[in-house]
Order: sequence, then structure tokens, then C-alpha cells
Amino acid sequence: QVQLVESGGGLVQAGGSLRLSCTASGYTFSTPHMGWIRQAPGKEREFVARINWNSGFTTYADSVKGRFTISRDNARNTMYLQMPNLKPEDTAVYYCAASTRVPTSPEGYAYWGQGTQVTVSS
Repeated sequence: QVQLVESGGGLVQAGGSLRLSCTASGYTFSTPHMGWIRQAPGKEREFVARINWNSGFTTYADSVKGRFTISRDNARNTMYLQMPNLKPEDTAVYYCAASTRVPTSPEGYAYWGQGTQVTVSS
């Protein structure tokens, strides 16, 4: 069993920055693929970024590539999403998720956190 808890969301103006955190507990050794998924109101869940917990290899959605940065601290079982230069279209609930295999869609993740709200005003 794996438990995931997100934090760091909030309300910011366009151009502002936030850093999201995700702490993992439980049996995490079998879930090396960790990622961030977001869901805007009325929209389907959207992949944002993922990281291989062991190798550190990262993958980003085109919409955030070159802007957001995903990272992890293995000793603390903590994953981060640095989000500079936020845009109103980034407004969504952001979820931390984990999978035993490389997910091909947000539905491929087996474990989810409760989500943290990110709101970007114009």
C-alpha cells in the first residue's frame, strides 16, 4: 500500500510561482514511476510531468516543458513540482500519483494523493 499527500497549492497572480510537494509513505519500492496530474474544472485529468524515482529520468507534457521542473528527494520520499511563470490556464487541482509501470495515460496510475488546488488569476 502506498499513501501520497500533496501540498503547496494556493492562489497566485499570473506570472507568479508555486512549488508543490508530494510525500510518499508505505511500500513505495514497487512504484518507481511518480508523476503530477492536473484536472481543470470540466476537463479530463491531464498528465503534467513524471519522474523515475530510481534514475531521476524526467518527462514533461508539451504544455509545461521548459517551464515546470519536477524533482525528487529520495531520502525524504518527497517529490516536487516547481512552477514558475504560472498562467491562468494552469489553474487546476494537481495530483501526485504513482505507478508500477510507465503510464500511457493518467488512468494508468494506481495510487493517487488527495490533490492540491492551484489557482492563477489574471
